[in-house]
Amino acid sequence: MKVSLLHYTPLHVAAHAIRTCWQSFEKGDGGGPKDRELIDRVGNRYRHASTLEHLVYTFYIQGISRALLQELARHRIASLSVKSTRYTLKELKKEPPFDPDDPQRASRYLVFTGHPEVDRASIEALERLRHLLASGVSNDLAKYCLPESYKSELTWTINARSLQNFLSLRSAKTALWEMRHLSWAIFETLPADHRYLFEPYITPKDQPCDN
Repeated sequence: MKVSLLHYTPLHVAAHAIRTCWQSFEKGDGGGPKDRELIDRVGNRYRHASTLEHLVYTFYIQGISRALLQELARHRIASLSVKSTRYTLKELKKEPPFDPDDPQRASRYLVFTGHPEVDRASIEALERLRHLLASGVSNDLAKYCLPESYKSELTWTINARSLQNFLSLRSAKTALWEMRHLSWAIFETLPADHRYLFEPYITPKDQPCDN
């Protein structure tokens, strides 16, 4: 899994939105300590969380499973553009057969769980899919055989208010293990001066997982 931050809104934009309500622009310091405290006080402590929606983040997320992608799509206050299997399964069609006893090459296409039987079944499903494609079955039909462990990638845009909710739910020990890893990777990719807004919402890595 790899997460890259493509773009983000500077803090002073959220501070400007807050100061619009009271017309107190002269008290701003361009995203400095005064503005940071204001955003936290109004957006978090006073629960005027709509002001946090002016902060927007765009990530490039690579190497996640389709199982994780399905859960990610449930967060509706976000925009996502996903790698199309319809147009990209041709890369799999060119591969030689996969050996379930040799997972290294299959790891290019699959997210492994670390459970030997589950991972072996994923490789066997990948080989059946490869065989169908090589035999001439169209991508549109063959994609119905995609294993849930098949890797995907996407560009994902979300505002700070929704990201707080996402991190709170998806870093919790009850979340899917892969989703927890994604939550931590997203948090660690955030600009250092923005992380204080999200620290109260993320469960630390040392908390055990219930999966």
